[in-house]
This record gives sequence, structure tokens and C-alpha cells, in this order.
Amino acid sequence: MSPDYEIPRQKILARLRFENPWWISGQIPEDIHRMPRRLYFDLFFPKVFDLELRRAIVLMGPRRVGKTIMLYHTIQRLIDRGVHPQDIVLVSIDNPIYIHKSLEDLMHLALDTLSNANPKGKFFLFDEIQYLPGWEAHLKVLVDSYPKTKFVVSGSAAATLKMKSKESGAGRFHDFMLPPLTFQEFLHLQSKEHLMRPVTISFEKKEIPFYDTIDIRQLNDEFLDYLNFGGYPEVLFNQTIRQNLSAFIRDDIIDKVLLRDLPGLYGIRDARALNRFFVYLAFNTGKEFSLQKIAKDSGLRKEEIKKYLEYFETAYLIKIVHKIDENARQFKRITGFKVYLTNPSLRTALFSPIKSTDNEIGSLVETAIFAQWMHRSKIRLHYAKWRIGQKEGEVDMVNLSDSNLKPAWALEIKWSNRYVDAPRGLRSLIAFCQANRLQSAIVTTIDQTDKKNIDGINLYYFPASVYAYVVGANTLVYKG
Repeated sequence: MSPDYEIPRQKILARLRFENPWWISGQIPEDIHRMPRRLYFDLFFPKVFDLELRRAIVLMGPRRVGKTIMLYHTIQRLIDRGVHPQDIVLVSIDNPIYIHKSLEDLMHLALDTLSNANPKGKFFLFDEIQYLPGWEAHLKVLVDSYPKTKFVVSGSAAATLKMKSKESGAGRFHDFMLPPLTFQEFLHLQSKEHLMRPVTISFEKKEIPFYDTIDIRQLNDEFLDYLNFGGYPEVLFNQTIRQNLSAFIRDDIIDKVLLRDLPGLYGIRDARALNRFFVYLAFNTGKEFSLQKIAKDSGLRKEEIKKYLEYFETAYLIKIVHKIDENARQFKRITGFKVYLTNPSLRTALFSPIKSTDNEIGSLVETAIFAQWMHRSKIRLHYAKWRIGQKEGEVDMVNLSDSNLKPAWALEIKWSNRYVDAPRGLRSLIAFCQANRLQSAIVTTIDQTDKKNIDGINLYYFPASVYAYVVGANTLVYKG
């Protein structure tokens, strides 16, 4: 490389000092310090702090969910736990000043800046790691060469991060997925968890921990706000962004993924077709699709559709849910599937916010509840749909047991109180439970809680907002 293209060493060292102000001040910038931490932080930090865990931590997730802020909060917690501030190094890989530098080069440059050549016991955090080609090989070398040093990387291009970390990091990397906000976190970050209270409910002759609300009307107002604006922390704290949510999500999240990240990763030439296809899926979140229907609606070839769906899912924009029949058998040939956005506010940003009485509310409530469950790593979510003669049936959500692939539970997602007084209208749910020897099922409502026994099946009714909160809260317990 020509010397004219080389960045002077002193400029790089000065940039490293600028990116790590705690080396002098002893704390992270005050504006970040004041930001509330996501609830996932308490699961993430112990993995970073454990120097005996000889693995690099790979923090991944979609754009704008707070990964960089979590790294800053991690730095402050390390300092609070007694780690010397100069033993913590943050490098933002997306800065062009670091071009053509390996992770090991950057580590040694930071040590030179600190006049400390020994990396033992230090913490190196590399943000936006996807901008370094072959990052997984670089990281593997560091983990193998410096077993007494902790390495943490983060990145937004979930597709390549997950693929590469699995391919090259076996036994050396620990993946940590930071999803969009759960409804529980949405309330927590706004200091509104006082709307919920822990309770114990009787479910199938067992006393289980649950939650109730002290004010269902206010909780439902918050839930509607979550459907419209709730996936991204910045939206909660920046009124300017909230007033122009469409531009924020389109410019900072959707366009950067669809027009830059995915085309760059997979060599996609027609990024506009990719964009149009995503808008089509977003508008129809929660609907059933077939490859034939999508091809007819979009004009795309089936092979293109399959690839695009895979790209969207690995970039954590959508979740594909497959169909089972009335006996919970999976179909040998995929004839239908549903597509859910990983956060309902992706749809409202592309189109418009919704009201509780709009026709779209049902599909967005369903999307939101699926989104709470998507954060579980070991869950087999399906929907059931069948036709026998003239009779058709459908159940919104079924979880198949890992051990025997039999239904563990079933759920019908409604934004209606109608089925509390007319439970026999849930004939598909009741028939599915009977066919699969399930003694109970859950049905969501607008604001009613109840229990009914119909033909030997216990139907438990909970408001959709309460149920969404419970799933998010229990997911943290499960992951912990």
C-alpha cells in the first residue's frame, strides 16, 4: 500500500484514547451512564465478567436494539466491580481509521497507547465487528493465543455473525442474542412496571408464578404504544424520533439491512426487489403464505423467494412458522407457512400507527405475542391448520415438546372478549386439544380473565397485554 494511504500511527493512538475516555475519567460518558439498562444486561454481564470462561462473547442482534449501549454499560459495571479503567478497551471497528488492521494489531496498538504490553486480565470489546472481513478467524486467534484475556465483539449483521460464529467458533465463542424490546422491557425502561404485580395462579392443579395488572386500561394503552413504537430503546427516549418513526426505522433499520447489509453479504443485485418484498411481508404479518401465492403476488421466482425469506430470517427481521395438522403432524411437503415480523412496530413504521379498534389490531397483537416467544432459543413454535371433508380448523400457536414432538401447549390469540361468553366458538382449539390429549389451553382477550371447562378442556383466559408481559418476564428467568 502506498505510504500516502497509511494512517499515521499517532492518529490511530489518539483515536483509541478518544474512544476510551474512562482511561482518564474512570467512568463512561454521563449521558450513557444515565440511560436505563435493558433487562437482558443482567444475563449478558456475568458471561463477560467470567475470566474462567475461555470463550469470546459474540453479542449479536438486529440494528438499533442497544448493543453498543450494552457494551458501555458493561464497561461501567466492570469498573464498579473493581476492574481498573485502563484494563478495558473499546474499539469501534466501523471507523475507517482502523482499515486493514487485524484485531491483534488493534489490541497491541491499544496496549502501546497505555504503555502496557501485558494483555493478561484485560477486557477488549470490539464493536461493529461485521466491518472486519474474516473477523471470526481473527477472533479465534486471539482466544487461542491469549487465554487470560477476555474478548467481546458485537455486530448488527446477524446473518453473517451467527453463521460465521457457528462455523469457526465451536468451543471458542459464546453467542448472545439481544432481541428487540419485550413488552416487559418496554414498561421497565419507562419505569412503568408498577402496573404489574406478581401473583400465583392455579394451572392444571399446580400453583405457578404469574403476573396480574393493577390497571388493565392503562396497561392496554401501554400495549398499544408497544405495538406502534415499542421495539427500539431510542424511540422511547427521543421524542423527535417518535414523531418521525417511519424515517428512523426505514433509514436506520430497514434500508441499511435491505440495501446495504444483505446485498453486501449475499451479492444481491436487485436490492429494490428485496425491499418491495419485505414491505409486502410486513403488511401481511401473521398471514399464511405459500410459495405459489407469493410468486403470483410479487412476480419473483420461487428460488428467489426462498433465498429472500432465509436472508430476512437470519437478519432477524422475520420469523417463519410452519404448519402442523390436527394431530400435530408436520407436513412432508411445505404447502403453507406464516411469516411474522420480529417486532410489530416495523409494520406501523412502514405504514401508519394503529388504534385499538382498527382491523389490523388482531394481526399485530398476534405478531407481538409471537415476538415474545421468539426470544426463547429452544422452542418449537407452529400453528395448526387442517381440513377434513367440509370441516376446517386452525389454532394460532402450538409448541411441540423437544422430547417427543408432541404438543406441549396450545394458544389462541384473540383481541376480543367474545369467546369468554361464547367458548364453544373455539371449536378448533377444543378439537385440537382433544385430539392431542391436552387438558388445557390459553385464550387471550382484550381485558378479561376467566376460566371455563368445555368438553373436558380447561380454557384459561388472560388479557393479551398481561400474557405478553408474562412471556417476556418468564423468558428472562428461563434464559438465566
